[in-house]
Amino acid sequence: MKIEIRKWLGLACLVAVPAVMAQTCPDKNLLYWQAFPPGGESDLSARHQQVVLKKKCAAIETVIQYKAGAGGALMWSQMNTLPGDGLNVVGVNLPHIVFQPLEGQVQYKTQDITPVFWFHYTPDILVVPEQSPIKNFADFIKAAKADPGKLSLGGSGQNSANHAAHERMNVAFGVKTIYVPFKGTGDMATSVMGAQVDGAMTYTPFAINNKTRIRALAVAMDQRHPLMPEVPTFKELGVDWVDGAYRGIGVPKSTPPEARKKISEMWAALNNDPEMKELAAKNGFELVNVGVDQMDVFMKDKTRLYTESAQRLGLGKK
Repeated sequence: MKIEIRKWLGLACLVAVPAVMAQTCPDKNLLYWQAFPPGGESDLSARHQQVVLKKKCAAIETVIQYKAGAGGALMWSQMNTLPGDGLNVVGVNLPHIVFQPLEGQVQYKTQDITPVFWFHYTPDILVVPEQSPIKNFADFIKAAKADPGKLSLGGSGQNSANHAAHERMNVAFGVKTIYVPFKGTGDMATSVMGAQVDGAMTYTPFAINNKTRIRALAVAMDQRHPLMPEVPTFKELGVDWVDGAYRGIGVPKSTPPEARKKISEMWAALNNDPEMKELAAKNGFELVNVGVDQMDVFMKDKTRLYTESAQRLGLGKK
């Protein structure tokens, strides 16, 4: 995954960033729709972008709106009803927008979603509450095998990256744990930290931002995370697993090509801003740059990859 991610890096030129941003500032306030509740990774990244965009485009506001439900599907099934005016953008996630239609319980298809920029990736990570008797991954596996089906792990959404990672872990390590879907990471946080569930299959920002209240057991990265050097990778534990979730922005299908291009260039400039890079590094986001010019190839590749993964993990239609 790390090599694959690098293939999509560097699409926006640092030298050209100020000029690009000057050309792509919206004329009016931007409505930034979120498919998950406040408090999760999608919201955190939107808040970062809101701050940097205000610095670059002082004349306008980025107004964050929330329409959470069904693991993001409520917003995504309605995004094409928004005005295609270049002022309405929607947070979108992979593999969610591939997995959910495959399951057949949502009111949209992957082809209905029009992403214009993918801006970061967050690795999968397994965590337990700080007060848990499970101190490390070996303890976790021992507990899971001692009482199959007893341990419960929270996650953000049904048929999401967290759900897929949960199923993948069960298969890879020969255990049976129960997945408990929440509307988003923000909703899940209280249950995990209060030990209402036994742990969570979540993302690195959640683990980093709650280091004193949860204990991370294993992370799906090539190498240990620099902010959590004590946490082993799944590769160290014997499974070649480097994966997570992509986050990006999409627009209604009625948005004209020139407006899509403008938004894509604006987000590329945001991603290459030094403040954005610092915020991402501090919070566990791995920045990527996939704009409209690369989108068709990227989405074709990801749709194929995640369709195969869904079939292998049993996440498709039953």
